[in-house]
Amino acid sequence: MGIGRTRSVNLIGLHGELIEVEAHLFSGLPQFQLVGTVDASIREARSRVLAAAAGIGIDLNQRKLTVNLTPAGLPKRGPSFDLAIAVSALAAVGVIREGQADDVVHVGELGLDGRLRPVPGVLPIVHAAVRGGFERVVVPHANAEEAALVAGAVVIGAADLGDVVRFHGGYCDHPPAEPVELPADPNRGRPSELDMADVIGQEFARRALEVAAAGGHHLLLVGPPGAGKSMLAARLPGLLPPLEDEVAVEVSAVHSLAGVLDARRGLLRRPPFVAPHHSASVASIVGGGPGVALPGAMSRAHRGVLFLDEAPEFNRGVLEALRQPLEDGQVCVARAFGSVTYPARFQLVLAANPCPCGQFYGRSTLCSCSPALRRGYLQKLSGPILDRVDIRVDVPPVRLGQDSAPPESSRRIRQRVLQARQAQRERCQGEAFRLNADLTGPQLRSRWNPAPGATQELDKLLDRGLISLRGYDRVLRVAWTIADLTGADRPDADHIDAAVKFREPSLAVAA
Repeated sequence: MGIGRTRSVNLIGLHGELIEVEAHLFSGLPQFQLVGTVDASIREARSRVLAAAAGIGIDLNQRKLTVNLTPAGLPKRGPSFDLAIAVSALAAVGVIREGQADDVVHVGELGLDGRLRPVPGVLPIVHAAVRGGFERVVVPHANAEEAALVAGAVVIGAADLGDVVRFHGGYCDHPPAEPVELPADPNRGRPSELDMADVIGQEFARRALEVAAAGGHHLLLVGPPGAGKSMLAARLPGLLPPLEDEVAVEVSAVHSLAGVLDARRGLLRRPPFVAPHHSASVASIVGGGPGVALPGAMSRAHRGVLFLDEAPEFNRGVLEALRQPLEDGQVCVARAFGSVTYPARFQLVLAANPCPCGQFYGRSTLCSCSPALRRGYLQKLSGPILDRVDIRVDVPPVRLGQDSAPPESSRRIRQRVLQARQAQRERCQGEAFRLNADLTGPQLRSRWNPAPGATQELDKLLDRGLISLRGYDRVLRVAWTIADLTGADRPDADHIDAAVKFREPSLAVAA
């Protein structure tokens, strides 16, 4: 009889729970039993562990083993427990010396030949291990670079189960295996950042993009096909500041769990840009999937940009699902086994054609849509969604020879954005928010009120019913950002007038 122990980590969303994996060797008929509230993928580990052990010359088939994952009442899922189950079993039968693996966290999926295959979510798993006091972590060779991104972790990358046995001082005469490598990154070699210098014309829309970047404002772009809406939206991340250390770890952890993090590039320092197709389902946007609820597009866009091109073509359920995350900065995915919460504090950019055919603009006679059809098209964007969009801009067609001056580069615009954000950070010291887009109505009308007399024209618009009180507050938020970009202490009448113009597109739905 013998007992072998080691550790692993169970992920619930981005939160990792340390799990003790213990194996008990009995005398009796051969049996391999797994207990501790495990799902089908862990129950299948029995076959993978037995085959992997046989693949490196160790026979576990003639043993009676019980492997327990504690806390027993916590639901556990996923093949990342394979390696910990195998190590505890090998320790129980004496292949690994007793106590050698007790304070080491093991993560990885086993192939039938004993090789270790990469698993998603290694970054939050290793972070949870280090936070729990376990610095030594054994991961598949393909996950080693990602695990090494966690400060304080001592990472051991293993190609197969034989490597792990040798690491713990056990005997294994099986020759080292070829490690399983990550697939090639399809984005490697592509430009990492798009430049605003590529955008011809569209001076008003370019200015709107700069204001949106500086204040964290959500943006709606309306215009005919080919006007440059997608070009502008794709260049917004290049105007945003790089992610700070703590935020970079959080964003990278989300991408790791979603299986889209390329650890060869290190932590994600650039704000992500996520642009799902308009046929995307609610689950792909919010998060979900069979069994484990994986992060959706909203969470992958955390601290970056979520771009919905052809926004009226999206399913209404998808658009309405944006409402809570836009307010709370997180999304809760409920499943039968419980709920998972992922961060989702993104900057929303919506783009839309003016009508279903896209040709209704100016004096164009090409549009074949009826007036009722044109009205109904943009009204697919509901009032509650538009209520959260501070800036609405028309993007007209570009004419040849329209732009005589060379366009500004993203680098120059980003310098102004950084200065404006620094002004907001200094002004909001001690507050729970850092951006003008997060200012509340009472704050705008008390502590952060504009210059005396600056709101006279805006007050008239409110009195005449041309703007709602919520629209009034949105104008003030944008006015604060325009003032920050110009270096002013507070908004004056000119800043507020400019902010009003960002809410007066001829095609966008008015509010």
